[in-house]
Amino acid sequence: AFMLHGNMCCGVVKDELVIRIGPHRYDEALHKPHARPMDFTGRPIKGFVFVGSGGYQTDKVLAKWVKQAVDFALSLPRK
Repeated sequence: AFMLHGNMCCGVVKDELVIRIGPHRYDEALHKPHARPMDFTGRPIKGFVFVGSGGYQTDKVLAKWVKQAVDFALSLPRK
C-alpha cells in the first residue's frame, strides 16, 4: 500500500490495483472496465475498488487511476 499524509492512497494485491476512490466517485469507478468492489475481507469496502490487470494496461489509464487515488487521499486530514 502507498500512503499520503498517513492515509491509504492505493496499493497492489497480486495483479490487481487497490484504489481508494472515496464515496463520491465509488459508483462511477465501478462502471469502468475491470473495476469491482474491493472485497478483501469478503465484504465490500465502499470507497475502495479493485482494478484488474486489463484495466490499467496503458500508462495513461494507470496514471488516471492513481491520480484519482492521490486526489482523494490528499483531500483527507493528515494523520
